[in-house]
Amino acid sequence: EVMLTSERYSVQRLPFSPVSDSDVAFFEHIMPGRVITNPEELKPFNVDWLKSVRGCSKLMLKPQTAAEVSQVLRYCYERNLAVSPQGGNTGLVGGSVPVFDEIILSTALMNRIVSFDKVSGILVCQAGCILEDLNEYLEEQGFVMPLDLGAKGSCHIGGNVATNAGGLRLLRYGSLRGTVLGLEVVLADGSALDCLASLRKDNTGYDLKQLFIGSEGTLGVITAVSILCPQKPKAVNLAFLGCQSFAKVLETFTTCRVMLGEILSAYEFMDEKCMELVERHLKLSSPVTGSPFYVLVETSGSNSTHDEEKLNNFLEQAMTSGLVSDGTVATDDKKIKASHHFLFLRERITEALTYDGYVYKYDISLPVGKLYDLVTDTRARLGRSAKNVVGYGHLGDGNLHLNITAESYSHSLLDAIEPFVYEWTARCNGSISAEHGLGFKKKQFIQYSKPHEAVCLMQRFKAILDPKGILNPYKTLPASS
Repeated sequence: EVMLTSERYSVQRLPFSPVSDSDVAFFEHIMPGRVITNPEELKPFNVDWLKSVRGCSKLMLKPQTAAEVSQVLRYCYERNLAVSPQGGNTGLVGGSVPVFDEIILSTALMNRIVSFDKVSGILVCQAGCILEDLNEYLEEQGFVMPLDLGAKGSCHIGGNVATNAGGLRLLRYGSLRGTVLGLEVVLADGSALDCLASLRKDNTGYDLKQLFIGSEGTLGVITAVSILCPQKPKAVNLAFLGCQSFAKVLETFTTCRVMLGEILSAYEFMDEKCMELVERHLKLSSPVTGSPFYVLVETSGSNSTHDEEKLNNFLEQAMTSGLVSDGTVATDDKKIKASHHFLFLRERITEALTYDGYVYKYDISLPVGKLYDLVTDTRARLGRSAKNVVGYGHLGDGNLHLNITAESYSHSLLDAIEPFVYEWTARCNGSISAEHGLGFKKKQFIQYSKPHEAVCLMQRFKAILDPKGILNPYKTLPASS
């Protein structure tokens, strides 16, 4: 079931030009056969992955090169036509679909790998490359992408960079703000900015790429990316653990960091409710049962004997000191299968939740010690008006995914959750979006995480780079006051 955007958010269409037949003819002329106007064909691109927001675009363009994107934007800028850039459309905050009738600018056909340097590990590729395809290409060369997401089979690297996506590898390889070395971006007026540096170090002036990383398509359209890729670890081991309390989950993390040090690559946690939903809706079984909390520990290193020994020592210490009540390590023959299963359990929580009903999703950064208190407090506040309130996420990065499910969408339930969750987060100096971005759904809550002066400065950047406001309007920033 789809909640229409206008229901909850009183948004007025800004005075952009409507798309005319002559506009369509112009686009057909510059990219014949890659202009989509068929309403049936457009349907999936007008609705987000969660089916929570829906636009009504009547036109989608599929450029293949930055030069084409440039032509499109130059024309749209002159004609005052609004544009909604779209990658794999896997975002969770309504940032990747039109709000009204904006033209969808899809990067789907911009999927060329330009170059890869095996010495430096630097990959240059177009924005529409699918994350999993890039990872497979790199694995053949002995490298991996520095990010890994549940949506890897369909998300685009350009969208990942535009939203500053986080995911499962951030603990080890840091955020895209560090691994992206350069970008090619087309600005609102069609001018192309080629900052596609393939250098680790370049200290010449302001770091312009940082403006576009995480700007959610509001300042420019990313058309190509230069990204630093780590060596593929020779040895990857996973442990799946059960903990009796959240305090023990935290203590286990501390022990983990001490005992596993440089090989620790992920530390994910989920509560028993998550596990219950994954088992019920996806028929996956947990390797460890009977605990209120579960932890997934991943190590990545260059020496399997050394890493396994470290992991086993850690597990022994955690079990004997009572931090972990039950645990299993994926090694040897069963390793590949079990590892896949462990990660699969964690990656598919999002999917399991969608089978449980309508999902209210929150993606919060908090001081690690307070991470689960938000779940407990929200559960107590909502009582029986919610079906399930669950918490899981990247504990190693202080990133909680708080999800609330109900039979169907309800105004009163949303009013009970928002702004409660945001106020709670602000009191702890947390962030109301750790990795999903603000998009359409959360832009009006930015003040819970950023001071007024910062928001004003952001609005000034937007006005400089996109004076007519044609790029991804109604998203990321509140309207200038």
